[in-house]
Amino acid sequence: MLKTLRNFLPDPPESRQGLKRFLSYIDILGLFQTDPWGNSLFLKRVIIFVAGWPTYWRIAVANKLTIEGGDQLKKLPNSNVLFISNHQTYFADVITFYHIFCAAKWGMFRKLYPFYLFSPRGKTFYVAAKETMKSGFLPKMFSLAGAILVERSWRAKGENVQREVDTSAGDNVEKGLNYGWVITFPQGTTSPYAPIRKGTAHIIKHNNPVVVPVVIDGFRRAFNKTGLSYKKRNTNLKVRFKSPIYFTEDQSLEEIVQIVSDIIEQNIPENIAEWREENSNS
Repeated sequence: MLKTLRNFLPDPPESRQGLKRFLSYIDILGLFQTDPWGNSLFLKRVIIFVAGWPTYWRIAVANKLTIEGGDQLKKLPNSNVLFISNHQTYFADVITFYHIFCAAKWGMFRKLYPFYLFSPRGKTFYVAAKETMKSGFLPKMFSLAGAILVERSWRAKGENVQREVDTSAGDNVEKGLNYGWVITFPQGTTSPYAPIRKGTAHIIKHNNPVVVPVVIDGFRRAFNKTGLSYKKRNTNLKVRFKSPIYFTEDQSLEEIVQIVSDIIEQNIPENIAEWREENSNS
């Protein structure tokens, strides 16, 4: 109960200026708070509030959302937590995470009751491809809700490419981790059972975050590739949080990649065979 109440307290003042320092003590709404990139947390919360109502309907009313392992969120620190998940749509996956994390701020870990949108969690970020988030009005608006934009070195406009690695990506993810929770999809694509990219292993090795594995299912059946249009309503959407894991400094990048692949269940032969059979019959 006390931990839940602390989620609503203002952040400790950072400014040395008298007026700003005083206002920060009473800034429950986050009117004067900014994230590490200087973006307003109040604006972010407004965007989550506005986008939250129609998206709540899509994931929890038009479809059936099941949250497993939500209690794993109770004891997590408020920063340096990395959620790693398989990826099924551009936006519906991460939108669902936002709803779950906002509910967790209010002490709800198993069901979604959307009054949490009146004071959503602001310190949540997600890693996303820059080209995806610049592709239209809605993606640009979603980007303001906490996207950490990266330039993919292996993929562009649906085609395989080869270009220099975006070195700023790791720095930006580090900023997000130092400030709050970060969601990443280590496959870097919505294609099922794609290989894990080493970028996630570098992030884990460099920042030593609390890593929370997540396995999702049903989103690919319920929504189109973007996650903005229905394919089939009344679909069972599942989000399963596993126990946090901790990596050691002496683990190699290759070992981390293998562990990540295992814990988000992207190398299970039975699942791969089932997916191939479903697609061959469709």
